[in-house]
Amino acid sequence: MKTSNVKIGLQIPDYTTPSGPGRLGADLATVARTADEGGFDFIAVMDHFFQIGAVGPAEREMLEAYTTLGYLAACTSRAKLLTLVTGAIYRYPGILAKIVTTLDVLSGGRAWLGIGAAWNEEESRGLGVPFPPVAERFERLEETLRICLQMWRGDESPYHGTHYQLERPLNSPQSLTRPHPPIMIGGSGEKKTLRLVARYADACNLFPGPDLARKLDVLRAHCEAEGRDYDEITKTCYFPFDVGEKGEKAAEVTDQLGRLAEMGFQAAIGYVAGVWQITPLEVIAQQVIPAVADL
Repeated sequence: MKTSNVKIGLQIPDYTTPSGPGRLGADLATVARTADEGGFDFIAVMDHFFQIGAVGPAEREMLEAYTTLGYLAACTSRAKLLTLVTGAIYRYPGILAKIVTTLDVLSGGRAWLGIGAAWNEEESRGLGVPFPPVAERFERLEETLRICLQMWRGDESPYHGTHYQLERPLNSPQSLTRPHPPIMIGGSGEKKTLRLVARYADACNLFPGPDLARKLDVLRAHCEAEGRDYDEITKTCYFPFDVGEKGEKAAEVTDQLGRLAEMGFQAAIGYVAGVWQITPLEVIAQQVIPAVADL
């Protein structure tokens, strides 16, 4: 199938591996290197403290996101590195800007800021992280975006917001990626999330479903209202890659990606079934990535 170029990204949501925590570092490095060398454009991790219900019970293994991305930066050389996505309330905004800048500098300019309003109350309460109501979480998300952008501009003037006050938002060293590491806002909310995408983001991340085309129409309308060029925003979709144990479903996955491309999506990022076995990553690298690239 000939499609427009679709970039492929690996997201790692599950750290419960066949070999257990004692081998997790080595196994994770193998997964990341295989994806990086195989042509995956993105390597992403979840930003959660407990495992989420869609994957497994809360007690299952979960690594802290930015420590993990720093480790993966040393294991790889080309893929962009990001969370899918950071809960804005989990870290003070000035610290988050420093964290992503650090990742960008140490990875040679490969960091993205993936961010959303946060939703997992259980892990926040569990670890003592304040979890305000949804309206306030979106206010904090917008202030976080403004603070990060100000710090990446090199503007050290005080920031006085409703929720955050920064006397001197100094960022040194500055990010290698200029004007700043790309910002991806995750979520499909039509009134708030997609409006923030139009106002601040370089990319969106939507979940697959029958309303995908309508979500893009809503984003286009927000862009018109904000005076933003809709085509400037990279459209990414969360995508479960299941090519089968030996690649028997690779053509089916390629067709699904082709349909996303026809809708206007430029990237698909998601988990790979059987990722710890490595073979599915190799199948995607050898069969899927070449098939969805421009021919």
